[in-house]
Amino acid sequence: MKNTMWKWLCALGAWGLSGTPAMAHDPIFGIGPHVLYKGGVETALALDADKAGDEKQQAAVLELTYGLSGDWAAGVDLPYVVKDQGANTNRGAGDLGLFTKYRFWRADSLGLQQSAAVHLKLLTDTASDRGVPSLDKGTTDAVLGLSYGYEGRKWYRWVSARYRANGKNKAGFQRGDKILLDLVGGIRPRQTKYLEADTVWLLELNGEYARQARQGGVRLSNSGGTEWFVSPGIFWTKRNFAIKAGVQIPVFHDLNGTQAESDYRAHATFEWHL
Repeated sequence: MKNTMWKWLCALGAWGLSGTPAMAHDPIFGIGPHVLYKGGVETALALDADKAGDEKQQAAVLELTYGLSGDWAAGVDLPYVVKDQGANTNRGAGDLGLFTKYRFWRADSLGLQQSAAVHLKLLTDTASDRGVPSLDKGTTDAVLGLSYGYEGRKWYRWVSARYRANGKNKAGFQRGDKILLDLVGGIRPRQTKYLEADTVWLLELNGEYARQARQGGVRLSNSGGTEWFVSPGIFWTKRNFAIKAGVQIPVFHDLNGTQAESDYRAHATFEWHL
């Protein structure tokens, strides 16, 4: 009898956890294994602002995601970019992105869900059709990632790694490939019920290593290197609506040659689940 009651309690706990806003959480700058339910639709508006030396860039990105199954989601990014380079400002539609995520492992227990997923994103060369040279990288790039998430009623942990493979443009220029690593912790200070607004505070450690760019097969000395960021943020949800926002603060630079170091990066997303 005791074993039967315990099984029911675990099942109810897992069901309650999966139905709360907490299960919609993913990191702000890293990636996480959360996916939509089958047939679910997520619309989001993401806002980005970056600064490195004299160069500033802002972007507004419309994100659309669809749940193909309970473990598989796919979607599209539609960006609009404003880039300031000293006295010059260029703006226009950026490269369309296509992405998918497959959660290949999930383990539920009382008040806890652990899961892992593989990620793939293609960054197309569609900006080249719009006549804004500074927004046209001239290549189609691919990002492959792996993420693990530990999501409890109070504590959160995520670990992720990504590899970005950049293509070569028609002029023979190839930006260096990148490795991105993310360690993330989160805490819910106050446990809430399903209909109540819910807040989780996040702290991320984000690392980027870029290989040197090449022109005609020759390495360019003023390219590539390593940067690390500490990134505080917040994730606020109320039923099927969520806001997450954070800022990346650079704490370590090891860039090759003469390059502008990152001053800051900021990100905010407004999500609506249908």
